[in-house]
Amino acid sequence: MSGSRHRALGGGVQQHVLDYLKRMQVERPGFSYEIQKGHENESSGGGVVFWADPVCKINYSFFGDAVTFDTAYRTHRFKVPFASFAGINHHGQPVLFGCALIFDESESSFLWLFQTWLRAMGSFTHPVSLIIEPDRSIELAAAQVLPQTRHRYCKQEILQQTLEKLSDVSQSHPGFGAEFKQCIDGAETINEFESHWQSLLQRYYLVDNQLLQSMYATREQWVPVYMRNTFFGQLSGNGGGLNSFFDGFVTASTTMQMIVKQYEKALASWNEEELKADHETTNTTPSLKTPSPMERQAANLYTKRIFMKFQEELVETLANPATKVDDSGDVVRYRVAKFGEDHRGHTVSFCSFENKATCSCQMFEFSGIICRHVLAVFRAKNVLTLPSHYILKRWTRDARTGGAILEEECGSEIPNGTPESSTSKYNNLRQEAIKYVEEGAKSIHVYKVAMNALQEAAKKISAVNSGLPSGTPSTNGSGQDLLPAIGESESASQSVVSFSYYRTLAIEKEKKIQELTIELEKTNQRCEVYRTNLLAVLRDMEEQKMKLSVKVQNARLSMKE
Repeated sequence: MSGSRHRALGGGVQQHVLDYLKRMQVERPGFSYEIQKGHENESSGGGVVFWADPVCKINYSFFGDAVTFDTAYRTHRFKVPFASFAGINHHGQPVLFGCALIFDESESSFLWLFQTWLRAMGSFTHPVSLIIEPDRSIELAAAQVLPQTRHRYCKQEILQQTLEKLSDVSQSHPGFGAEFKQCIDGAETINEFESHWQSLLQRYYLVDNQLLQSMYATREQWVPVYMRNTFFGQLSGNGGGLNSFFDGFVTASTTMQMIVKQYEKALASWNEEELKADHETTNTTPSLKTPSPMERQAANLYTKRIFMKFQEELVETLANPATKVDDSGDVVRYRVAKFGEDHRGHTVSFCSFENKATCSCQMFEFSGIICRHVLAVFRAKNVLTLPSHYILKRWTRDARTGGAILEEECGSEIPNGTPESSTSKYNNLRQEAIKYVEEGAKSIHVYKVAMNALQEAAKKISAVNSGLPSGTPSTNGSGQDLLPAIGESESASQSVVSFSYYRTLAIEKEKKIQELTIELEKTNQRCEVYRTNLLAVLRDMEEQKMKLSVKVQNARLSMKE
């Protein structure tokens, strides 16, 4: 698909969204939105509206290495042209980097959107990878703005559309769909994929099928085996889905009047899910399955979900022995295969001097989690703990503390408006604030002390902000007046953002504690009623037992007489 495609803005319905964005910009420090130049008037026939809240920018600084541009509204015929930029956090959950309403689907509009989004994220660095829809306009725009980023088509969408268009083949040959998916997902080498693909086309007489020919021509942009040398942050070996932040919230039936409410619901829901995952990681002890010091190290480093993935790989080393095949130089090569499956083995090259290993499966390069094959070689070489270069901070418990991942990678290339970069301010404030949140949730007494401290700090910050110089950008006026030059007006307000965010978390925890306390009291009351009723039943049973016993005794005496 290509060319310029337009959707009507919807007049007053569109204004409903714009009013919301203006209000959020006033109420939330760091919130920003932009309208594509030439389309500021909602009565015009096209354009793009982009927005991002301060949490999106924090998320990107930590997890912006792998990004998905979700335009599912196009293929699923949504009523609202809603798109989002998202990634994956340290629990494997989707996190948001920004949203857009796309009324003009031309290359120039997508170009503007990618440029605006990257600027809003602070332009720390480009993502390592980007998943997009197979669309010419999107592809060309992304290539111009993110030339160093590896672009990948959404495999899930491609498979779904292909099988729909080949439904006649599936009806004639019921096993075709499963075999087609196995060809895509099951191949562990490029040669294996090429061989299976040609065999599949010949057996089902599809060699001349134009759809499959065009798919094959772009295979390096969607078939997993061609992508495994690039980090995509996906935990399944052949992941290729969007893992959308808005699944279940924004659907084909969502209208423009509903979009703001559904957007807020999604934010609240995923925020709660991350809090739950944080709590579970912090307050539960993983069950270890081996005596390995490496497993214990990983249990203390990784979040719960990532540790379970690592643990699965570690345990599998018991069934995947490493066999040395070449020891002629500094790098030793091993063949690692599961018992009975030697034909599906992988080659691991190990350099003992650097304590580094590379595997032909490329799982670490693709997902950031070390594979069973390298771990098997480590076991053979008596490497007892994970070398630091195999621990990605983005998967650890401390992913959101200290310096941002992207900032650390960029080093001195990050633009600094002040001696300390904006992201550093975010991170330092966040690290301090989270101490109050974690400690305050442990008991009512500590909670009250922490809450009082946060409220007092909020008053002081508010007082400082109210005394800002008159040159500070105004938040009153038209939509365009409200638009900040993204990246310019944030330094004055970012100190409030992290604080406000964690204060909100503390309030939410207080509500949860109160709700659970009330529920506990109700449960205790119900238990007391059940206990009273049970005792009454037991007393009745005892009385009946005594009466029956007397009757039996009298009957025995009567029989003797």
